Amino acid sequence: MPIGGFVVVLDLSVSDEVLKQFSQFPQIDVHGVNEEGSAVVVIDTETSDEMEQLTRQLQKIDGVLSLGVTYFHAEDEIEKIESGEIKPSFSFGRKGEKSENCS
Repeated sequence: MPIGGFVVVLDLSVSDEVLKQFSQFPQIDVHGVNEEGSAVVVIDTETSDEMEQLTRQLQKIDGVLSLGVTYFHAEDEIEKIESGEIKPSFSFGRKGEKSENCS
């Protein structure tokens, strides 16, 4: 399961509403918000694709000014890719190559 740490900069005038929206996602844990509106957030998803989709969704929320990744760990997902249990939707090959799942 990929785990990512993020700093999310919030518009202070709507930060409470944004944090309420974040609380609706079980994959998100907010660990703190400072007085300038920067929130420390950990996102834990089943796949990297799910994390990417969720972060794109969060960036579209009114009041989210920026979302920056500070760390990303997906070692167990890499092991599943190496064993063939899952196939990524992107290629690890040479430039221009595509995996079977890429269209």
